[in-house]
Amino acid sequence: MTQSDYGKSGLIGMLTPQANTTVEPEFWALMPSDWSMINARLTSDKSTIEERLVDYTTKFVDVAREFANAPITVLAAGCTGASYLIGRTREQELMAELSANHGVPCYTAAWATVEALRVLGARRIGLISPYPKVLNDKCDPYWESFGLEVVAKTGPDLETAKFHPIYAMQGAATLAALQELQDADCDAIAMLGTGMATLEPMVAVKGWDGPVPLSCNIALIWALVEANAGRPLTRESLVPWIQTDIWALRYRALFPPAQAAE
Repeated sequence: MTQSDYGKSGLIGMLTPQANTTVEPEFWALMPSDWSMINARLTSDKSTIEERLVDYTTKFVDVAREFANAPITVLAAGCTGASYLIGRTREQELMAELSANHGVPCYTAAWATVEALRVLGARRIGLISPYPKVLNDKCDPYWESFGLEVVAKTGPDLETAKFHPIYAMQGAATLAALQELQDADCDAIAMLGTGMATLEPMVAVKGWDGPVPLSCNIALIWALVEANAGRPLTRESLVPWIQTDIWALRYRALFPPAQAAE
């Protein structure tokens, strides 16, 4: 329990990349009504996406200190691309350091997605990637390092991105990519990147007969809620998040259909 009127059951300390416009609105929709979040922006003056992502990871510990004595109950890094570049070993070291410093559980979005795929029993996966080629080349080896086999991949036309090659992918494009993989021979489809809009597509494909769809942000909130409660991560606790039952009403209240479809 936190010591604040807001977020009595859980308070997330979120680390978000500087230009990410999706983590905060999606998490306000996803978080249970008795949860809250405070956010710190990861910044970098590096010139390329891959350099900035790696630079963010060197600042995780210092930026998290900016939460000071706020009564956070879990820590999260709302960024998947950085995990591909530093690899699973360094990722685990950073999470362990953050957890030790603050005395609370910590997840990156990528690690939470790995855990979600694990409890789903997924081995063969499809990926929806918003990344440019330089990051895509680093993407598959990360997932394969956990014994996953990437058997299908699709993504947007990055040349049309308006302000950022990752964060400019809107829900309609994500849904089209998801539908493209509906008949893929895989166990699950992971929608990569916390900056890609995924909630409207998840609502749209509820109950479909394709592979299990999985959003990185949904995997992250699920892992944080379960860790906060001291519960093991299980398929039974994940499925209601994937089926949208836990969060769909909050999402619709915040983002009515006319807005969500834009």
